[in-house]
Amino acid sequence: MNSLVNINNKKVKYDYSLLDNYTCGIVLTGNEIKSIRNSNASLNNSYCQFEGDELYVVNMHVDQYKNSSELNYEPKRKRKLLLNKQELRKIQKQVIDVGITVVATSLFISKKGIAKLNISVAKGKREFDKRNVIKDRESKISLKRIKKNFNS
Repeated sequence: MNSLVNINNKKVKYDYSLLDNYTCGIVLTGNEIKSIRNSNASLNNSYCQFEGDELYVVNMHVDQYKNSSELNYEPKRKRKLLLNKQELRKIQKQVIDVGITVVATSLFISKKGIAKLNISVAKGKREFDKRNVIKDRESKISLKRIKKNFNS
């Protein structure tokens, strides 16, 4: 993932427990890929859903390319994800369980210049789980502060 474009969905790790990770291609138009190369995209509130045997990313926002002449551009349209059949079947079996969903975690441009999307099969966290994450983070920060003051 050594690329200049790396768009992350920061809330995913806070809201979900990530189970399995996949990297997949994404079907884009020419103007969309140019916009993504300019980092004009957002994964906030995006998720993936099945339509038949195909997986689509929903609610991924890609701004219109500034030099585009396209008239009826939809920035949050559904975009098809490119995975092989075995991976699609495996994800589809996991999504059948209650509370399991597929979320987009990051979008990047590969070394070959192709847009790739990292997705994860995830289980939603409950409110007390989120509080525990915050408490652990704050305790780590306070430990670092204590170590820093002790060493000084």
